[in-house]
Amino acid sequence: MIPRPKIHLLLLVLGLTYGALAFAADRAPAEAGVVQYKIVLDTLTKGYDGSYCWVHPRAGIVPRGENRSPAVVLTMQKLWLKGSDVFFALNEMRSNDLGRAWMGPYEHTETLGRREEPNGVIVAVSDYWPKWHAKSGKLLGIGHTVRYSTNKVDLKLSRQTAYSVYDPEKRTWAAWKTLALPDDALAFNSGAGSVQRVDLPDGDILLPVYGKKQTDVDYSSRVLRCRFDGTTLSLVEAGNELTVKGARGFVEPSLATFGGRYFLTLRNDLNAYVATSTDGLHFDAPRIWRWDDGSELGSYNTQAHWVTHRDGLFLVYTRKGASNDHVIRHRAPLFIGQVDVEKLAVRRSTERILVPDRGARLGNFGVTEVSPDETWVTVAEWMQTFSPNIIIPVDNPRGADNSVYAARIQWAVPTDFRVK
Repeated sequence: MIPRPKIHLLLLVLGLTYGALAFAADRAPAEAGVVQYKIVLDTLTKGYDGSYCWVHPRAGIVPRGENRSPAVVLTMQKLWLKGSDVFFALNEMRSNDLGRAWMGPYEHTETLGRREEPNGVIVAVSDYWPKWHAKSGKLLGIGHTVRYSTNKVDLKLSRQTAYSVYDPEKRTWAAWKTLALPDDALAFNSGAGSVQRVDLPDGDILLPVYGKKQTDVDYSSRVLRCRFDGTTLSLVEAGNELTVKGARGFVEPSLATFGGRYFLTLRNDLNAYVATSTDGLHFDAPRIWRWDDGSELGSYNTQAHWVTHRDGLFLVYTRKGASNDHVIRHRAPLFIGQVDVEKLAVRRSTERILVPDRGARLGNFGVTEVSPDETWVTVAEWMQTFSPNIIIPVDNPRGADNSVYAARIQWAVPTDFRVK
């Protein structure tokens, strides 16, 4: 038998060792050029009742003065689990203390809800993403329209980019409007659903969109340079079309800028792709996302978005090969990895889990620069499995319960982001 004082000493040593290992596991590798940060995972709410669940949680900020934290305004909407992509009105949650306490959710049915159209068609706004627009001093949310006939997405009907502006005093959103496009072949089906935009210093917006001609099978993506005057979003110029033959082409593009270049990540049913540009409008030929050893990343048929720091560019993604065959399209866990911007590859040694796999997909998410010290990735557990009519049980062994998460990336060295 070990004497009691020695047991205490052994436990102390083991505890210190475990603590050191846990701390080390929570850090990025100590390699040249690797940005250091800590991940703190918060659960904001949950809303699963067996028929509906929360999806598309994305946040924007509203500055409130020099000595006050910005308000964080998070939007999300209900999904009907018995259908495919059947969405309802946008809801809002709000925090005035950087996520320590939340108000809501509050439904904005009148301004961000469904609308009736002729012949029984219902149109809704979905895949919405609010982001602060510094030039106008407005929180501008952008998504796209989706049209339903008998509660099914009707792909024969048109699709547009939809947007709305937030009133922080009344805590309401303006009635959504659509972006006017010239009468070209892509105007009938063009939307900015679930895309990550870049706001330029002069206030112009580089807005990725995707669409297709009525006669086409595959989608193409492009970036639009837009202007926003505080009320109306208008088109200035369109960039080149990017597509690939088969597997629906390119959809849900997201844009970032780093080191004087622009980076566009693109969704395809078989692979995720990346392209680069010097002006944010005209991109080179897309290539498949890879690890830095040249092998394929394994991300496919879901969204990927960017996290930027002044010292590094990161990709947030899902992928196969992570003991996750039980998740539709391998959409969990949610990973983050630092990008080698010269190789256009994810540095394998830097991959970390942002949100764990609890048996539900995590593919529809958002990224928000909250302060120089924190960037958030927000996501909800989507409670459908491999078919819209097959839902995850309320009490399931893996634990998914439609939690709405904020993965708080806390930078060891602040980034250049400033609230204006």
